[in-house]
Amino acid sequence: MTPHAKRVGILFSGGPAPAANSVISSAALAFLNKEYIVIGFREGFKYLEEANRPEDLVEGKHYWKLTYSDVTNMRNEPAIMLKTSRTNPATHIRSVDDLSKPELRAPLEKVIKLLSHLELDALITIGGDDTLRTANCLYRVKNLFFEGKGPAIIHLPKTIDNDYFGIDWTFGFFSAADFAAREVRAIAADVKSAPGWFILEIMGRKSGWLTYAAGIAGEATRMFSVEDLEKKHLDEQGKLILEVLADDVVNLILDRERHDKHYGVVCVAEGLADKLTDQFKTLDPSLNPLLGEAQIGSQLASMVELRFKKLTGRAIRVRGKQIGYETRCVPPTAFDVLLGCQLGIGAFRAVEEMAYDGHMVSVEDQLKITFVPFERLVDQKTLKTRLRYIPCDSDFYRLARELEFKPWIKVDPSGII
Repeated sequence: MTPHAKRVGILFSGGPAPAANSVISSAALAFLNKEYIVIGFREGFKYLEEANRPEDLVEGKHYWKLTYSDVTNMRNEPAIMLKTSRTNPATHIRSVDDLSKPELRAPLEKVIKLLSHLELDALITIGGDDTLRTANCLYRVKNLFFEGKGPAIIHLPKTIDNDYFGIDWTFGFFSAADFAAREVRAIAADVKSAPGWFILEIMGRKSGWLTYAAGIAGEATRMFSVEDLEKKHLDEQGKLILEVLADDVVNLILDRERHDKHYGVVCVAEGLADKLTDQFKTLDPSLNPLLGEAQIGSQLASMVELRFKKLTGRAIRVRGKQIGYETRCVPPTAFDVLLGCQLGIGAFRAVEEMAYDGHMVSVEDQLKITFVPFERLVDQKTLKTRLRYIPCDSDFYRLARELEFKPWIKVDPSGII
């Protein structure tokens, strides 16, 4: 090891997102230009969590020193150069009290020790809310149990869902929305040519940002997300009553028929599946619900067929289709490349110029770099990250509502349940 050279590590964790390589390469380039040694970790936290001793981490296999040739001409490459995984050393930390339990914080302590063995001055984590939660836990454990000794922790926000608190737009969101919008338009042309209905389930986890963006740009007939749910849609336990949501679609179909339009495309956010009863959910290794496996779009399509038949006596064909994984590695738009590069440069500035620790890099206005401390992003008791839903009084939400086809026929659900 070169004792006097500064060293920084970079890892990408969680689901892919367009422009990921813009973030990684710009950050690495900025550090290399200042003669840092830049360590790229393969597959996020995977090998840092699996290693029991420093010798278990093999250079060239589990991590490598990034060079100029590694990070040149990479901004528009769709496949993530560092690879990724969903391994999360903070999986079992569910509250601040859990940090006081040695058996629960052990994976985090091991990661800090391994990073210190590699003599890192800073670790740059790139990822979604789970990765932010892990970065915050590493920061807390370092300060509580290592007297603050260890690498500075800087986080860069990543999600195509755009539900990140602390930043207006996340890199990859507009690229994913553009792709999904083209899918919506293609399906719309299909059903206009051969009349019918599609319900497109669009990735987006908890919120409806991606569904609304794709629906607006793709000219969907109607959009539904968790932000649209009213009291009538939920039972006493707060679970989604699928029949009532289906009745909203039936109303739409009937009113379209009145206008001699026997076709349409409805976009629904996969986050609606989070409101289903637990029997429809499965969990990933980090104990997050795998919402896509519930196939809320197909379930809703089947329910609409059933409710329409009961109400009218006529059969109707409603198809369900998911638009999800294919949005995560599409070629990035120019805006996402610009945003990703600025966030990467922001990571360099956070470490080299600001000497920050426990901060997330953000942008505002015209890509002006800002820095947000973890305590503003994470609940201090539960250690859960704050999510950002679409405000129903926002102009973005109102834009979608104004552009939709609005039904005026109302179905009384009590008569056909």
